[in-house]
Amino acid sequence: MTQSQLVFELPHIPALGSEDFFISASNEKAVGLIRAWPDWPSPIAVLTGPEGSGKTHLVNVWRARSGAETFAASDVGKAVERVCDRPGPVVMEDIDRTAFDEHSAFHLLNLARERRFEVLITARTQPGAWAVSLPDLRSRLRSAALVTIEEPDEALLGAVLVKLFTDRQISVEPGVVGYLLRRMERSMAAAQKLVEALDLAAFAERRRVTRGLASKYFAVREQAEGDAGDRG
Repeated sequence: MTQSQLVFELPHIPALGSEDFFISASNEKAVGLIRAWPDWPSPIAVLTGPEGSGKTHLVNVWRARSGAETFAASDVGKAVERVCDRPGPVVMEDIDRTAFDEHSAFHLLNLARERRFEVLITARTQPGAWAVSLPDLRSRLRSAALVTIEEPDEALLGAVLVKLFTDRQISVEPGVVGYLLRRMERSMAAAQKLVEALDLAAFAERRRVTRGLASKYFAVREQAEGDAGDRG
């Protein structure tokens, strides 16, 4: 199928296998933690990183390796029930983005130590920024193994752009990725939004993603931001 035949906005299927996770200096420590399981320095590990940085991907890789079950932080009570009935690795996701039962969380971490299973906790922010009022829980979290995914370097961001375009089956003109890297915000979330916007623009104009299309997108966005600033 040629690109000109793609006249409909087709669904895309992101690849989530471990082979699709690109490794660079910004995430190699996090990857190392996942690969080191079950030989972690602590049964409790905290994985932090900005939106879209790959935390969920690494969690999926760890779940495949460990057989862990995932719980939202707000469902920590269910996690406690599960490990009491059947001890085993668990994930608590997005602990910094929702209210949760601190006593249940403390109980879960104690059980991990007593019954020898692992807990992987994910968040966007560092543990010191979390609104945790229970002193015993704060102490447990301070003793956890902490790894952080940093904002992506240029090599990683370029690889991610290529992957995102490929996931959507988008044909891009040579040199486009380099041009985008010089103009875009350096974050995974920005890369995802940019590729989505260029996909929609290319679909609307029935054309490939070219440097000209990208330049037009940035010009329109800058004009909109300027107009918003004038109104403010």
